[in-house]
Parts: sequence; structure tokens; C-alpha cells
Amino acid sequence: MKIISFNVNGIRAVAGKTFIPDMQRVNADVICLQETKATPEQVQDACAGLTGFHVFANSAERKGYSGTAIFSKSQPINVTYGIGIPEHDTEGRVVCAEFDSYFVISVYVPNSGSELLRLGYRQSWDSAFLVYLKNLESRKPVIVCGDFNVAHQPIDLARPKENYNKAAGYMQEEIDGMNQFVKNGLIDTFRALNPEQVKYSWWSYRAGAREKNVGWRIDYFLVSQSFLPQVKESFILNDVFGSDHCPVGIQL
Repeated sequence: MKIISFNVNGIRAVAGKTFIPDMQRVNADVICLQETKATPEQVQDACAGLTGFHVFANSAERKGYSGTAIFSKSQPINVTYGIGIPEHDTEGRVVCAEFDSYFVISVYVPNSGSELLRLGYRQSWDSAFLVYLKNLESRKPVIVCGDFNVAHQPIDLARPKENYNKAAGYMQEEIDGMNQFVKNGLIDTFRALNPEQVKYSWWSYRAGAREKNVGWRIDYFLVSQSFLPQVKESFILNDVFGSDHCPVGIQL
């Protein structure tokens, strides 16, 4: 079983590039997308060439903004959208698919913004999302993946000293949010299985950052502690282009 997660930064834009053949080559059983910037119907239309999947998409009330989706080769038992809190559910940031032995959640965590105007909102989101995940986990293990918009540790970004407490994605408040996920038994699979590996999943479009590999690891697969032994591999696919992010994944 292979699950991948990809912030596509606009599904209609990326579908016009190499997205369809890339996904066919990756050959995942479940594909979780973030920042689709599209309605569910637009997601279906853009990905019509990606056959063999059941598609479940969530969109923001604001057009062309945020949005998440799950593509699954097998039909889930149930699919839900959002976390059940109106304040947090207008931006289409969560899709959850329930399978026999676990939940798969695709999440696009709010960005604090270049001026950090949403840092306070981001903190309230992190707290509410953790409660949501733990409620799900009381029923069966969770696999939550997506763009968490934070580099957790210095190893997770190319220039930690320059960015610490100065840039969205590496503020202490955001790091504290990720610490809470980990303290509450949600394991960062990539770091658990690759403790010393330096690899990134996002690069700025500016100053040739991707070519120079001046990047950040802000896309994650977190799993319930009890489920970690079933994760054989956690990987980052730096060779897939089309977005400012690249896909990340796990093999069960």
C-alpha cells in the first residue's frame, strides 16, 4: 500500500504540466492533494486523465484558494470534510477518508503569512486540529498527511538561523504546534525512519532556490504511534516537478 501527499499549488495549473504521467508513474493507492485552488467539479475535470480513482475534494468558499482532495483506488467506508468547527471549515482544508484499519486525512494547514498576520489564527487551528485527530484516533489509527507549513527542526530547512522567529514556517509558535502533535503520539514518519537525512519538500520560486536546494521540509506524514510499525518506508520525491512543493509518501 502506497500513499502520497502533494501540495500542487493549483490542480488546474499542474494538470497541464506532467502531473498525470507523474502520478501514473508513482503508482500510489491513495493520493492526497493540497492547495487545489478548485471546486470539486474542477478537480474532477482537471484530473480526468488519472483513471481508476474515487475522487473526494473539498473547496474553500473563496474561489481559487486553498482546497484539498483524496484520490483512492479503493472505495473508503466513509468520507468527511472539515473538522466540524465552522470557523475552521470555510477554507476547504481537510478531507478524511475512513478505511477498515485507519483514517487517512489530507490537510492544508493555514500559513501564518509573510507579515505573520495569521499566526494567532494558526495557533488556534493547530489546537483544534489536534483535538479532531485525537477524536478520530479513539476509534482507529490515523494517517495524516499534507502541507503543515512548518519546518519542525533545524535539519528541516536549509537556513534555520536566518529564519528562526523571523519567517512564517519557522516561528516558535508554529514549532510548538508541531511539538504538540508529536507529544500527543503522532509520529513524523520521515524523521522517525530517516533520522539524519537532509531532504526538503518546498522551495521558494525566488532566487533559484530549488536548483540550489535551499529548501524546507514542511510536508509530512504523521501516524498514530501504534501504527508506526506498519510503515515500511517514508520518502520524499524530489524528482517530481510542477509545483513549488514535491510529493512525499509512505509505503505500508
